Amino acid sequence: MNKITKLGVSALCGSLAAVSSANAGTLAVTGGVDLSWLSMDDENVGNPIGMGSNVGFSGSGELDNGWGVALSIAYTNKAGYSSSNVTVTIPSMGDLIITQGGTGTGIDRLDDVTPNVWEEAYASGLSNGINTVNGASGGAGFEFTPNTDVLPEGMTMRFSWSPDASAGSNNDKVYSGSGVTTGSGYDVTLELTDAITGMTGLTVGGGFSEVKQSGATNYDGDREEQTLYVKYAIGDFTLGYQWSEEDLGMSASEQEYENDGYGITFQINDDLSVGYNSYESKQTSTTNVTNEASSMQVAYSAGGASVRLMRASADNMDYSTAATQDRDNTVISVSLAF
Repeated sequence: MNKITKLGVSALCGSLAAVSSANAGTLAVTGGVDLSWLSMDDENVGNPIGMGSNVGFSGSGELDNGWGVALSIAYTNKAGYSSSNVTVTIPSMGDLIITQGGTGTGIDRLDDVTPNVWEEAYASGLSNGINTVNGASGGAGFEFTPNTDVLPEGMTMRFSWSPDASAGSNNDKVYSGSGVTTGSGYDVTLELTDAITGMTGLTVGGGFSEVKQSGATNYDGDREEQTLYVKYAIGDFTLGYQWSEEDLGMSASEQEYENDGYGITFQINDDLSVGYNSYESKQTSTTNVTNEASSMQVAYSAGGASVRLMRASADNMDYSTAATQDRDNTVISVSLAF
């Protein structure tokens, strides 16, 4: 997306004055819109027209001691607040992110990294209810990423921690109160590119998360999640597989999830690509049900415009075997960036 405007600002100079004064920085605004039409086989969808309006703000500057500071704020559909992050870049060490809680940090950044040309298999508008890993990302916290002065090239390791993984985000000088079932949580993730694996196009990675749980009935352990994945790009093809597992730590009506996902994409030319994506989530509880989703996707882009088509299928949505929980649909989308 292109920058709409650029304004001179003092990047967080007030709140970080105790560290070092900040030089003038920049604030950029980006935007875009997604327009979609959804249809379902043998179903009445009502009004099939959808619109997603996305606006983002990003600012950056540098402190007198050479540390970089960056701020990002995301607004999603109908200008709904999504997330806000502050990144402090420490030379010869790495990046420290202070996040208000949301997606894209910790193990949540690896919730589904299987190849696709548009969306995950279960992101077709059917409300599949598939349970993936999200770690401690639900609460405000910290994430540290060492740079290549600390780790070898081709290795990315991240450490995340939240003092209360279910508390969400707070305004300035506001506290959330303690969560009902969860406390502090941490995530560790590791990704290795071909500079480490030694095979061109091969990337492997994984992560682990633990969230403390107490203060509620039916819970006798911590919530634990782990995931592993492998992706391989060869020529115009990209293939990938991912496994993940979650134990909710429940003593009664125990629930665990084991997930398998894979995808394959093919880049026909610079503008046109096709792909297939599949995901299965096995729930272990009083009844064992496998929630399944798959989709065929086509994506075409030209400049700031993209046209996407998805044909999707879902079985046992929300881990229910009712006949109404098996559906097929088609989605057409036009995306415009400005």
